[in-house]
Amino acid sequence: MKTICLAGIALALAAAPAFSQSNPPAAKSGDTPAIATPGEQNPAAPVQGENSFTEDQAKNRMVDAGYSDITDLKLDDTGVWRAKAKKDGKAVVVSLDYQGNIVIN
Repeated sequence: MKTICLAGIALALAAAPAFSQSNPPAAKSGDTPAIATPGEQNPAAPVQGENSFTEDQAKNRMVDAGYSDITDLKLDDTGVWRAKAKKDGKAVVVSLDYQGNIVIN
């Protein structure tokens, strides 16, 4: 009887760590980790925050994303670069946030 009880306790203790592991919920709030995630865009973009891109860097990123004729490029009070530009021949207003997300407004 002692052997069966000890075996049951040992089995329960061995399985306990597996039950305590869980995956964190997916972030849907627009918060992204502070790591590079190329090819992914934050669904809440443009995200407000302290922007470290210079004006030249912001313009170059927009050009690299396929925008042309970029004018009126300004950093607004929420930390988002905004400009008038053309994409595929259409006039658009484009934004670049501190995370590097580029979106059409």
